Amino acid sequence: MNKKFQLIDLGNKDYKETWDYQEELFKGIIDIKIQNRTSNPQLQTPNFLLFVEHPHVYTLGKSGDISNLLLSEKQLQAKGATFYKINRGGDITYHGPGQIVGYPILDLENFFTDIHKYLRFLEEVIILTLAEYNIIGTRSDGETGVWLDVGTPFARKICAMGVRASRWVTMHGFALNVNANLGYFDNIIPCGIKGKAVTSLQVELGVENVNEQEVKEKIQKHFSILFEAEFIY
Repeated sequence: MNKKFQLIDLGNKDYKETWDYQEELFKGIIDIKIQNRTSNPQLQTPNFLLFVEHPHVYTLGKSGDISNLLLSEKQLQAKGATFYKINRGGDITYHGPGQIVGYPILDLENFFTDIHKYLRFLEEVIILTLAEYNIIGTRSDGETGVWLDVGTPFARKICAMGVRASRWVTMHGFALNVNANLGYFDNIIPCGIKGKAVTSLQVELGVENVNEQEVKEKIQKHFSILFEAEFIY
């Protein structure tokens, strides 16, 4: 078992370029697993955690409903946004500046073979990170991600999640709104859930700007503890 993660911060990067890079890492791990079964069972599979910030983009999961995108192609162009239908779970979401996107590309056989547990661990990483800012993040039954004030009229989502897995290898991940322009969420029905608001760390703290590097470091710390993992650079 290899519990080491290579941490790669891609900075601000185009969504399609990042998706292609994820696929490259994802397929590389799967190739090693196939090779292990035929010729070298001692060869370890690597794990990666990518941090990235995307230009304005909307992505629709494989089971999502295109009607949850409320913009035409011309309107997308006018807003400087792009759109992709992709191969993760979940419905539609938005990525953009001021949002920390994390893509763990890992071999779950290095940790545990349970997708449900994996998603709960990703949620817990964000919940523990928010707690460091005295914000109580929670889960909402049947709705993946991290929410605030669940069960009240003020329920709002602060972190969306969607993953893909094959042969216990994962890709895609989570998107935490830190300093994001929440107006872009008005152009979709986020995650296909009507009547639920979205929020950000910036809004909840009532500050002009949240230090995103600090947030990344907290995410990395809690990820390391929960997955009992060591990060390499």
